[in-house]
Amino acid sequence: MIISVLNQKGGVGKTTLAVHLAMALAKRGERVLLVDADVQGSALDWSASRESAAPFSVVGLPKATLHREAPKFLEDYRHIIIDGPPRVYEVARSAILASDFVLIPIQPSPYDIWAARDIVDLVKEASTFNENLQSAFVINRKIVNTAIGRDVIEALATYDLPVLASEICQRVAFAESAANGSTVLEDAPESLAASEIEALAAELLGKCDGTSQKN
Repeated sequence: MIISVLNQKGGVGKTTLAVHLAMALAKRGERVLLVDADVQGSALDWSASRESAAPFSVVGLPKATLHREAPKFLEDYRHIIIDGPPRVYEVARSAILASDFVLIPIQPSPYDIWAARDIVDLVKEASTFNENLQSAFVINRKIVNTAIGRDVIEALATYDLPVLASEICQRVAFAESAANGSTVLEDAPESLAASEIEALAAELLGKCDGTSQKN
């Protein structure tokens, strides 16, 4: 299974989600590869800053040939998570073409909702080539008990893409773990942050497994 974490808008938390999803899947005993497709190399920097090796592999592949190269890794890995680039259409399009599922993190902000049009258009374009491609929004960095957090799902309905039930809230634990080259699943496995990540991973696996059974 190849999951791309993509949004053409920067600063929506793509790398944090990609790293944590890779960790959640690896903790389930799966062989996981995290592909850093962003020229900034944030996922690679995270991996290099760790005191111990991550339980999954990390490679840099910010290329427009990603759709041809990434599937080859499935010979050695059960799951591939692609941390996509902002504002690089060729690489983003290639990542989408490589994917079974495109996860679009979006912050509950009007600016982020308006800016989602670019990535939605890319996903719909790719769907004409891959009718089995799945995609969904995930609410990220939600501020608990705010009106904008509750209203964002209604606002996203105009894009005709599903919104996952799992939501990731704005929590200090994510920033603290990133500074240590770690994850909340390692530093605070009993925390609400860790529970939210585990729920997201479980929901994604359920959707992708359901598609596999239909095909």
